[in-house]
Amino acid sequence: MTLKQKTHSQYIQILQDKIDVFQDMISGLTEDSLNDAKGSAGDKHETALSMMHIEQEKLTNKLKEAMEYKSILEKIDTSSIHKKAVLGSLVKTNNLIVFISAALPKITIEDQNVFGISPQSPLGLLLLGNETGHTFQLNNVQYKILSIE
Repeated sequence: MTLKQKTHSQYIQILQDKIDVFQDMISGLTEDSLNDAKGSAGDKHETALSMMHIEQEKLTNKLKEAMEYKSILEKIDTSSIHKKAVLGSLVKTNNLIVFISAALPKITIEDQNVFGISPQSPLGLLLLGNETGHTFQLNNVQYKILSIE
């Protein structure tokens, strides 16, 4: 497995784990609100239900975001090799390694830190369409593309 394939696989697993956790939390809140509705009355009850509903909405939004990111990753063909940086490229620069896909947390693979970045991010926009050897500056840091997988 290449570094790109390992990165892709680990990010999909991270997102699936998040999706599972959010779904469990939403189910728990739904169950709690149904149980609470059976035996409570009054203002405290209404406030508790309202708070549960707000928390459920927050979790639902996080769940949607994780599912969208996973969907983006599932469309990436990790076996394709690119000469230019595009969605799905693993780009090694003199400063860091990035996987152009979605805004994802830093992971460590084979003792190397990899950052998942969105193509719309400032760094993503500067990388897209460029080849090995391209140099650019972002936030007073000089970058050079060393390789593209």
